[in-house]
Amino acid sequence: MFLRDVVTIDWHFQHDAGRDFADTSAELAALHPQHADLIAAWGPRFIESIGARIAGMHEIVEELDAAGVPLFAITNFSREFWPPFRAREAQLFDRFRDIVVSGEEKMVKPDAAIYRLSLDRFGLVAEEAVFVDDNAANVAGAQALGIESVLFTDAADFRARLVELGLPIAQHPSS
Repeated sequence: MFLRDVVTIDWHFQHDAGRDFADTSAELAALHPQHADLIAAWGPRFIESIGARIAGMHEIVEELDAAGVPLFAITNFSREFWPPFRAREAQLFDRFRDIVVSGEEKMVKPDAAIYRLSLDRFGLVAEEAVFVDDNAANVAGAQALGIESVLFTDAADFRARLVELGLPIAQHPSS
């Protein structure tokens, strides 16, 4: 009930858009005073709510990096919650040349502005980039700017799509 009705996805999305947890939690605690202690605990324990790694994705990133493919990322993530998560997943994120974090920029996917900012910061034009996301709206947002975009469903399909695009990756990880 607490996750469904109090610290909802819509409430949390404010952090990805750049709002501070101190502000959003105070507002939420005023609306739900009976849950004030749980709301206050949610922020410091947010990282515990992140699910398991997406099967096969780390291996794909490692393989692309080893092949010299320049890797960049755009993430909808709170500027406050990003540093501990990034540290926890350093083995993955250290492979990226740059990462645009929505909470730092105060703009979120699928808004065109975050893709434009990212292309500019990464020194890319849309036609040079391949964007992958597991959210169809984010994929559509990137496609609208002319960025080759892939909806991630699973590692095998993503590998196949990367092969189709001519990127240096094995169709099957054991190949």
